[in-house]
Amino acid sequence: GADVDSRTMARLRRGRIRPEARLDLHGMTQTEAHGELAGFIARAQNDGRRCVLVVTGKGRISEGGGVLRNGVPKWLNTPALRPRIMGFCTAQQRDGGDGAIYVLIRRARR
Repeated sequence: GADVDSRTMARLRRGRIRPEARLDLHGMTQTEAHGELAGFIARAQNDGRRCVLVVTGKGRISEGGGVLRNGVPKWLNTPALRPRIMGFCTAQQRDGGDGAIYVLIRRARR
């Protein structure tokens, strides 16, 4: 997004900004996953973390091609979560590749 400079986003995409916390949503329902994600992002911001990793799993095509993989980016862009984050992108292979997302957390206003 426009909230973060391109150099920072490039570093995020390359996996140079290491995740300080990780949330695995694998095997959760959409409802469970959405609740977990919201809580996780809020805690990460409160704890002053800069980057976190959200593992969605790749999803099976037979189950609609990854409900969570498609859902998480949408949820990150909702009014509830968007103000807490600066940007996000697909993770590097070593961190889960297409089945995971790096999220850059906005600093909490003290």
